[in-house]
Amino acid sequence: MAKIEIDTVSKTYAGGAKAVHDISIDISDGEFIVLVGPSGCGKSTLLRMVAGLEDITGGEVRIGGRVVNKVDPADRDIAMVFQNYALYPHMSVYDNLAYGLRNRKTSRSEIEARVREAAKMLEIEQYLERKPRMLSGGQRQRVAMGRAIVRQPSAFLFDEPLSNLDAKLRVSMRGEIKKLQKRLGTTSIYVTHDQLEAMTLADRLVVLNKGEIEQIGSPLDVYHKPASTFVASFIGSPAMNLVAAKISNGRVLVGGFDIGPSSVSNSVPVTIGFRPEDARLSDPTQGKLLFQLDYVEELGAQRLLHGMIGDQAATVATSAEDAFSGDMALSLAPEKLHYFSAETGKRLPVEPSLKAAAAAAASSEAAI
Repeated sequence: MAKIEIDTVSKTYAGGAKAVHDISIDISDGEFIVLVGPSGCGKSTLLRMVAGLEDITGGEVRIGGRVVNKVDPADRDIAMVFQNYALYPHMSVYDNLAYGLRNRKTSRSEIEARVREAAKMLEIEQYLERKPRMLSGGQRQRVAMGRAIVRQPSAFLFDEPLSNLDAKLRVSMRGEIKKLQKRLGTTSIYVTHDQLEAMTLADRLVVLNKGEIEQIGSPLDVYHKPASTFVASFIGSPAMNLVAAKISNGRVLVGGFDIGPSSVSNSVPVTIGFRPEDARLSDPTQGKLLFQLDYVEELGAQRLLHGMIGDQAATVATSAEDAFSGDMALSLAPEKLHYFSAETGKRLPVEPSLKAAAAAAASSEAAI
């Protein structure tokens, strides 16, 4: 196991295209870090630089305190699990697991012990004599993980390992990966574009956008306090609702309508955000934020109402028992609102005194 330090690392390709912009991340020994973001944000490029599969243009990568910028991938004491499994089709599962150890001149008895232990851990003991073509996608991914485990590396690197699996299998496999990493205690970096996968696996999330870090934090911190409108719209399913607004005289105005007291003192245009589960349906004659329903998504225990607030799309999550109609209004608790600069998209700080005053004012208005 080892600490991984990514220190102002950048990647510029021929022609001047910059894929990664001076990124710094300190990853503790045994920590599970997930790099998440849309396609083209630089997450796989960053992972490949840590692995040694991409040259580093600027900055340093240190593994266990050792600078590895010029160290060959095979000598970095890391193991990588790929999206496409990268198994040898002509070899049995046993030989796939043992191949890397044989190349390192590991003794036969040690190879046997490590392969059997990994196979038992991953529940693939019965498949050791089979060829990869005889396995399902989930079984092949277990073999790919087993090949990394037998190496007993300082760190695991995962490059979207579950993207080729069907939805049900992805859910079960990410649980297996999480349990396995906790059991082994190996420092891990995991790349995915799937924010649900990121939320369930990570000790800390690193949200990337256009080669830069938007936010680093625990999954719940990132979910409840997104640092920007990009993070707010990317993390969460369904995404946070973002609506243009203005703060005036301590009130939040949307489309000229007063929807309640404000928790920020900013008087310029802002973007307010609220999670779909934090909106409450109210009578259109009493509510102030009108919501025009377009369609309904039934999910069993939960129902998603998709519609418009003015000219902006919005989603409201309700229970399956809640009544709804085409003409509705929304009630939003002041403490559930998020405020972002309309100019930069960055989160605006909520002032505690204003937040308390807003909550008190909202309670008083509700009682009238």
